[in-house]
Amino acid sequence: MNKFAQLWSDIVECWGDSSSQYLVGALKTIELAVIATAIGCIIGLACGIVQTIPCTKNDNIVKRILLGIVKAIVRIYVEVFRGTPMIIQAIFIYYALPYFTNSAINLEPTFAAYLVVSINTGAYMAETVRGGIMSIDIGQTEGAKSIGMNHFKTMLYVILPQTVRNIIPQIGNNLIINVKDTSVMFVIGYTELFAAHKAIVGAKYIYFPSAVITLTIYLIMTVICSLILRLWEKKMDGPENFDVATTDTLAHTSGTYSYVKKSKRSGR
Repeated sequence: MNKFAQLWSDIVECWGDSSSQYLVGALKTIELAVIATAIGCIIGLACGIVQTIPCTKNDNIVKRILLGIVKAIVRIYVEVFRGTPMIIQAIFIYYALPYFTNSAINLEPTFAAYLVVSINTGAYMAETVRGGIMSIDIGQTEGAKSIGMNHFKTMLYVILPQTVRNIIPQIGNNLIINVKDTSVMFVIGYTELFAAHKAIVGAKYIYFPSAVITLTIYLIMTVICSLILRLWEKKMDGPENFDVATTDTLAHTSGTYSYVKKSKRSGR
């Protein structure tokens, strides 16, 4: 019990002296995770759409060659960034330009961090979007084409709205993963929550109490993100039951519904 009392005392002391550093680090972490996840979703949507563009033997030879090249590039991008750790990607991207240009070109740590997390998320989202598009019944694509829609319009107005709804849980997973994985960005000098933890430990030499505070902040951030995403998911689901509001009696096979007209003025 004495150890737990000592731990609590150290946590209170550490938080009291360094709370601003923890909060600034947490804010930078959540900003990086949210913005990079949003950019990654856009990249993933673009890559997912490219991978599902139909190509037949009857298409123009130029189209087939160009589409094949683009799909190959997307495939390589996805495999490379899904198959390597984010910390290695950060080191490679941050130090590659100075190495090849003899330090003539250097990336800012903040820009490099956003770039790495965004393209890493985009690689995972590309496969998620591709799977989401393929999960939509083929009859909807055929129906859209039967009324004259091309591939772009079919994707924009028919397939993607349903795909986005289906992949919301995976978007949430990627956001939560990014909240945690941004901790590796300290290797390139980005001062997020884990970097703040390391700085505080270096100054106070109390590693475990600081780790407990850092863990708690990470947990709070991920739980809040999870709750917000669940609310968003429920919002997109809409109400369980719908009534068709219309004045056309033929539109209701089971009869009409009388809506009470509300007066603009109160009391009437």
